[in-house]
Amino acid sequence: MTAVLLMTDPAHFEVRYAINPWMRPDRWLADAAAHRRFARRAWDALGRAILDAGGQVETAPGADGWPDMVFPANAAVVLDGKVLLARFRHPERQGEEPAFRAAFQALQARGLVREIHHLPAGLLHEGAGDAHWDPRRRLFWTGHGPRSHREAGRVIGELFGVETVPLELASERFYHLDTCFLPLTGGEVLYFPPAFTAGARRRIRERVDPDLLVEAAPDEAAAFCVNAVNIGRRLVMAEAPPRLTALLAERGYQVAEVDLSPFILSGGGAFCMTLRLDHASLPAAVPALTEGAAP
Repeated sequence: MTAVLLMTDPAHFEVRYAINPWMRPDRWLADAAAHRRFARRAWDALGRAILDAGGQVETAPGADGWPDMVFPANAAVVLDGKVLLARFRHPERQGEEPAFRAAFQALQARGLVREIHHLPAGLLHEGAGDAHWDPRRRLFWTGHGPRSHREAGRVIGELFGVETVPLELASERFYHLDTCFLPLTGGEVLYFPPAFTAGARRRIRERVDPDLLVEAAPDEAAAFCVNAVNIGRRLVMAEAPPRLTALLAERGYQVAEVDLSPFILSGGGAFCMTLRLDHASLPAAVPALTEGAAP
């Protein structure tokens, strides 16, 4: 089955506020026009790298005034053609919710997703940013703390009928699980241990064999290299320190690096800029989702 990834057109992307420690509106505004051009080139390069890795890219429109729509990973959790729409913590992102709902309705009309669901009232959860599907263990690792409620993990488990493992995040610098944790197709887990509480680190060690745990160094996590797209044995990530690419190559992964500097100024990398639409709870659970299929 081809990996199908949603990206959002970056026409309205900018860095004009700070809701995480990485966001640098001062640097963006120092030369906004140049950053905007660079962002378009970087977005295009990421799309090409995903295609080269064997993926298929679907593009949703952005919306004026909501620059972080360029990070659709936060928009929803998707599994077996079901979509659970996000509810954002910060007002700066809450206006994305109706725009993304319309985008998923358009995807549903084309047969790329089948059902659209909403969180219970009052519950916050920021999509795949805090719900990482583990293709080997057939479960969701769910982050909570800075942006998402722990209780949302239970809702995810019940809706999709899969196990969820809650992981509490310990730092505002790593405000979503996807910034510091990446289950790989070979069974490895690439992660940055200081981003987690002691209890969360214990849960990870209970579920993942020691030889499958790959610890990112501080500079690698800060470069948003854990925030990567994994398709088969291919990885697409922001420009990475050589140690990490060598380590992943030793484990049989081919890494494609993309300069995502404009988006790192907003606290996001390759994973944030995409959303997988084709994950299935079982290898043959859902027929291939293709354009023109019946909803």
